[in-house]
Amino acid sequence: MSNNQRNVDNSAQRLAALKKCTTLDQFVPLRASLTGGEIALKQFDRTTNTWVPLSYLELNDRILEWRKALAALKLSRGSRVSILLNNSVDHVLADQSTLANACIPVPLHAIDTAGSQAYILADSGAECLITNKLERWLAIEAVSEKLPALKTVVLTDEVTPAKQKRGGPKIYGIDDFLALGHKTVELPEGPHPEDLAAIVYTSGTTGKPKGVMLTHANIVSNIIATLDHIAPAPHPGYVFLSFLPLSHTFERTAGYYLALGMGCTIAYNRSIMLLSEDFRTIRPDVLISVPRIYERIYARILDRLSKQSGLVRFLFNACVTVGWRRFCKANQMKAPESSFSWLDPFVWPLLKKLVANKVALQFGGRLKIAIAGGAALNHKVARMFCGLGIAPIQGYGMTEASPIIAGNSLKLNQPDTVGRPFPNVELRLAPETREIQIRAPSVMKGYWNRPEDTARVLSPDGWLSTGDVGEFNELGLLRIRGRIKEILVTSTGEKVPPVDLELALETDPLFAQTFVVGEARPFISFIAVLNPNEWEKFASKLGVDPKDPTALQSTAVRSAVLKRARAAAADFPHYALPRSVALTLQPWTIENGLLTPTLKLKRKPLSERFAAQIEEMYLSHGRA
Repeated sequence: MSNNQRNVDNSAQRLAALKKCTTLDQFVPLRASLTGGEIALKQFDRTTNTWVPLSYLELNDRILEWRKALAALKLSRGSRVSILLNNSVDHVLADQSTLANACIPVPLHAIDTAGSQAYILADSGAECLITNKLERWLAIEAVSEKLPALKTVVLTDEVTPAKQKRGGPKIYGIDDFLALGHKTVELPEGPHPEDLAAIVYTSGTTGKPKGVMLTHANIVSNIIATLDHIAPAPHPGYVFLSFLPLSHTFERTAGYYLALGMGCTIAYNRSIMLLSEDFRTIRPDVLISVPRIYERIYARILDRLSKQSGLVRFLFNACVTVGWRRFCKANQMKAPESSFSWLDPFVWPLLKKLVANKVALQFGGRLKIAIAGGAALNHKVARMFCGLGIAPIQGYGMTEASPIIAGNSLKLNQPDTVGRPFPNVELRLAPETREIQIRAPSVMKGYWNRPEDTARVLSPDGWLSTGDVGEFNELGLLRIRGRIKEILVTSTGEKVPPVDLELALETDPLFAQTFVVGEARPFISFIAVLNPNEWEKFASKLGVDPKDPTALQSTAVRSAVLKRARAAAADFPHYALPRSVALTLQPWTIENGLLTPTLKLKRKPLSERFAAQIEEMYLSHGRA
């Protein structure tokens, strides 16, 4: 028997064992009892400058220690425990112990504003907050009006003695907190499948965030469906590199619970700035990412390529072209015609050795499964990576569905689709709007304390309205055509999905961020935040001073920018190509209210912030 077949068989055995679990807290004890010596987590220790492993047995023991400490707080069944931590061992310990004690984790976005974090603490009625530093709690306390339910704050990076403001929560350093459990004799009864496993607050582009109530049964069913769909499932010993925030359901389900359930290893990225270095050090087998990461690597590759010799560029482009044809044939897609395609089987081994294998080393050289979710992946980016043999598997989902609804697979992967709906998902398209509606065991229980909002999206017979427009291709693969509320309809009746166009524009490194407008207007325009380094190079070529604030408004600069934009969006129909632009160097951030914590554009605030520039774009074009 080959090693590969042995791994597949072992993976099938682990999946069969996992399917017997009904709640999320059962995953780690299962692995500890069967293969406890295997590595569960890896984290970088800055004091020793080393990566420190934690086995499943060690993780299980530490979860028990945390469970005892939480039990000493006398939290009742169903109490909310809010977790404000970066991806880390401590985050896993906080989450797993909360789940095992039948309490409800409420993950907070680590990069969110203190005001938003305070709102979620108040709205969820959290009785305990687990964070790392005192300053994080003090920032929340400074902006919160009242948090009457909050009784305890645990600081994982502090060893300070217990302290308390009059009328405020009691504050524990990690040593004092864990010491509480030394006298705990009896642990609370564990959760049931229909108990809540999380209240995850959607960031929302408008209004206050809503708490999505997900049960253990919701998330477990989604994990099992994902593993059955990907097939073969991640093998024992596969390494995941975790960098998407654990406050996002996508990472929680696919990059955390699924990985631990299959006995894989999760290594926590030190920071996004060190992601490239961590790829080479950790050498992951599985990558779970959002399109933005692929787009950054794509832009970096093109930038480096532009400085290489003509021969290097020729070999690279030939590798992508040949690799893309091979990929198309393997995935039932029409391959581009070429009189040289008969040479593909002969030249591919050489191109793979000279080009594709070197690019693969940027991801560590061992990558076997690359999953992309959260937004659409631009076609140019997908074509390059698929051609190089690093084919992202795109999926579709939403927090309210735990979150994955559909996905491509290792056996059939068409990048212009999000694959087939999972077998346990009923999916229909509304007759007039073509809105995607689903019914599945992974669909949420509802929004926390929001019965009216729940009723708007969840029918009495369990159908969830996603707000996304979809269609199926001839193979039954799902395509997403945009959000119902976000699709721009110009005054000439043309419909343009702004997110797809923005993704295309941002493949040009000149554009750090873009915001497409054109609703009820005669044509499409956009506002762009320019990358400062790229702007300096671009300005020097045009003979303008990049430090002159008026340069961004000059006709010559805007015309040249539009030319770049139209080239980046060349695959779009003529009516979707932008005809006017406004430029800025000030980035849009969570802090200035223009991005959500999941880094999506807040379209209404952006429209209000740039109202004058938008009007000017259309007036000036009319005068011209």
